[in-house]
Amino acid sequence: MRWFAVLAAMAVTACTLIDPNHAADRCEERARAAQGPEAWVEIGANSSSGTFASGNISVSSDFLRGLDPVAVYERCVFELTGELPIRPPVLRDL
Repeated sequence: MRWFAVLAAMAVTACTLIDPNHAADRCEERARAAQGPEAWVEIGANSSSGTFASGNISVSSDFLRGLDPVAVYERCVFELTGELPIRPPVLRDL
């Protein structure tokens, strides 16, 4: 019986919804990724190792599936909070 109480408490804790502002921030990042590939390049030089270069390209599955970034944002916020978004997303200018 005691184990049941512990498992029930863990289940309730796992289902806890997050703050709407925090959810909006997290979901804006996901919506921006749905807008298109993101990339960065870093080039530089220093006196100890000389020149260097690095880069990164990331593509989200939402972008590959052709999902609308605003719809991705709204669905994400609803899944995290159980409520509609409290503000519109701030997306990248394309």
